[in-house]
Amino acid sequence: MTAVLPPPRTAAVTLPHPRHLTREEDGDRLHALFWAAGPGRRMISSAVLGGGIGERAWVLNAQVSHGYRRTDPDRHLAGLAAAGGARGPGVGLMTAADVSAYAHGHDEGADAFVTAGVEVRGWAAVPGAGGPQPPGTINIVAAVPVPLTDSALVNAVATATEAKVQALVETGHDCSGTPTDAVCVIAVTPVAGDEAHAFAGPRSLWGARLARAVHHAVRRAVTVP
Repeated sequence: MTAVLPPPRTAAVTLPHPRHLTREEDGDRLHALFWAAGPGRRMISSAVLGGGIGERAWVLNAQVSHGYRRTDPDRHLAGLAAAGGARGPGVGLMTAADVSAYAHGHDEGADAFVTAGVEVRGWAAVPGAGGPQPPGTINIVAAVPVPLTDSALVNAVATATEAKVQALVETGHDCSGTPTDAVCVIAVTPVAGDEAHAFAGPRSLWGARLARAVHHAVRRAVTVP
């Protein structure tokens, strides 16, 4: 018997465009994007700050200088977020790309925001690759307006990554990404009476929408002059 899922609470969980923050650091004018997701959000992320799965209230995508050498990026990001008004736990990503030139994709309730620096890029499986890498980075922040199980959140990361690679190949980039790509997927925290979606692969309802939103945003991000 197939479970009937409740209708998505789309109006309450639409991810708005981020707030744009600027700062001076080591003689450079740098930018950051800040999303106040609010309460009732679960996120999965590979980010250096707030990575893993858990309740998170905000996301910061911060530009850092080329040749970034700090060894405490989590503390650095936490400080930048606090200066921007962040409260509670959140997710912090970083990149040397200009995040003010972000791209947005939307598909039937799913949103994706992408910043891309693809000067340092390549294929995932490279013999002998390893060691520290420059923070060039394709960063993906995506959201769906429904609850997802833990396994579906993992599935959503895989779906977003597949959509990213598809967009890169279609736009003529000979790579699967950069060595420092990061992703954050935001979903609704289930409450009493909710049933979380168990799948977020590219042929599931919300996985397909997520894939199209990410695909559109990555294509735009890597083709903007």
